[in-house]
Amino acid sequence: MPIRLKKLIGTFLLVALVIVYALVASIVAVAQLSQSGPWAHFLFFLFSGLLWVLPAMGIIKWLILEPRPKG
Repeated sequence: MPIRLKKLIGTFLLVALVIVYALVASIVAVAQLSQSGPWAHFLFFLFSGLLWVLPAMGIIKWLILEPRPKG
């Protein structure tokens, strides 16, 4: 796969990940934390704010992998 195409796909994947993850985290927060105190909100958003990094690291790792030599 050409490197430019790989970077384009990776960019779209990262943007889509952030958008979908933010929407899901917000929906979960509204549904589950409506009656919770400030510490529950803080811990949820701390955890969910850091959790998106794991799939993003996988995408970035895929982006920086060198292409396999042909032959």
